[in-house]
Amino acid sequence: MGLETKFRQRDLDIPNQRQVLMAAIESDLKNDRNVLAAFYGGSIGNQNTDLYSDIDLRIVVKDEAFEKYRVNKKQRAKNWGNVLFFEDFPWATHSIAHYNTFIKVDSFYYKTKDIKPSVWLQNIKIVLDTTGLIKEVLKKSMALSYIPTVEEVEIWRTKFFAYVHEAYRRVMRNEIYYALHCVDNLRLSITAAWYMEAEIQPNTFGDWAKLEGNRSKLSVWQLELLAQWHCSREPEDILKTIRSIVPEFIKIHNTLCEKHGIDENPELVNEILNMVM
Repeated sequence: MGLETKFRQRDLDIPNQRQVLMAAIESDLKNDRNVLAAFYGGSIGNQNTDLYSDIDLRIVVKDEAFEKYRVNKKQRAKNWGNVLFFEDFPWATHSIAHYNTFIKVDSFYYKTKDIKPSVWLQNIKIVLDTTGLIKEVLKKSMALSYIPTVEEVEIWRTKFFAYVHEAYRRVMRNEIYYALHCVDNLRLSITAAWYMEAEIQPNTFGDWAKLEGNRSKLSVWQLELLAQWHCSREPEDILKTIRSIVPEFIKIHNTLCEKHGIDENPELVNEILNMVM
């Protein structure tokens, strides 16, 4: 409550400050002849922002200017507001700027050939499109649907097995934070499977964004089950939590295998899990 009270007024003003920042971004980019297109993804594209939503910005530049813009990505972000610090790698094509208004801007730079139809581009807000490229890509993206491939399911289940085994090893070595990291990945694996079952593109692995809270696409029972898989640093509690996750894995694994024509091989699954359970 202390932190909530201390920062309440600042937080309530974030949506207004976000609009100010977006106006600065759009004015800057629209006056740049090398910028062919700009659009927002994430919460802004989905039209479900809350107080703490960041700005997920995509910028398409002329091919011959791309490297210059990539190198100067941090300087460009300073045009839009007062940057407190950056969070990115010099060689990356994106920049993550944290502003003094407690707003984060993720700006990604692309060449025209990099923009292709994708389920990730179904919910975007276009602010600049000089060639019509983004409008056409959006149209084609809206016709796409996500269906997990056999390879995706196979990778998913083998990684689950690996995290179960690794968690046990780390508990036995008393490397508790490593073990907890593995447990977290087991939780994330189950949420990915729930999304695959619902034919919703899962987050990039490691990304918990919007998997909990009001914007989650999970059902009430799934969120409640997820919350039950919390555990302490106690070794036995960690192993107990893993054991409580396994039944849901067995259930969702069966569903995905049946749905996509994959050999479930329950004997092998039991053999793998029983090595540490």
